[in-house]
Amino acid sequence: MALSKLSRSIEGNVAFITGAASGMGEATAKLFADEGAKVAAIDLNSEGLERVVGEIEAAGYPVKGWVLDLGDADAIKSTIDEAATHFGGLDLLINNAGISIPAPIDGEGYEAAWAKTLEILLTAHTRTIRAALPYLRESQNPRIVNIASTEGLGATKFGSPYTAAKTGVIGLTRSLAVELGTEGITVNCICPGPIRTGMTDAIPEEHKQEFARRRVAMKRYADPEEVAHGTLNFCLPASSFMTGTHLPVDGGLTIRNA
Repeated sequence: MALSKLSRSIEGNVAFITGAASGMGEATAKLFADEGAKVAAIDLNSEGLERVVGEIEAAGYPVKGWVLDLGDADAIKSTIDEAATHFGGLDLLINNAGISIPAPIDGEGYEAAWAKTLEILLTAHTRTIRAALPYLRESQNPRIVNIASTEGLGATKFGSPYTAAKTGVIGLTRSLAVELGTEGITVNCICPGPIRTGMTDAIPEEHKQEFARRRVAMKRYADPEEVAHGTLNFCLPASSFMTGTHLPVDGGLTIRNA
């Protein structure tokens, strides 16, 4: 006989996960599938998406992939509608897809980098949320998780578009948590620190190790699945009173003074 009443299972929930073809998005899609969710896997990379969907299907889990350019507002809405129709609803919206374009403020390509970064990392979040709301309002476990970054809590030179966008994601999360709270829709965000993903592949291994020793309390980079488990926690029915917060998954990066 159980002594508690709140569920820690997302079995049967429909999860719409952007950036699912690699890195943290792939890890999230696979973890959610393992936990019994029906996965709508979304990415611009058709080849990577086909691989991830194939691996989830091979494990016997319900999944379908959609190729989507998050810069296309109309395509966002139609894809969410298709996914909700295919799976019979939508419960969990994970805004994970990201890009990183280094851009010195006085650089020639700054304006383009700014526009593209804000479009994909922030504006697309608002578009997916707006398109998903009708379905989330029908859900028994409506959850929105936005993937921000520790760059939204600090900054790195030549990264002002990225830092501005990720700071905006945290602000968007807080505001929508207030706006949607009375409807039972929780809105939270994850702030990953140094993670082994496609974005960090170009960093030489010795530089990763040096940075981790100097800045990270746990002295290492994380694997994407470690971030995915943080995302999962926000999506549990038992997390029904947790909203408007940001969770650093950073190995102690943001709390270390020296």
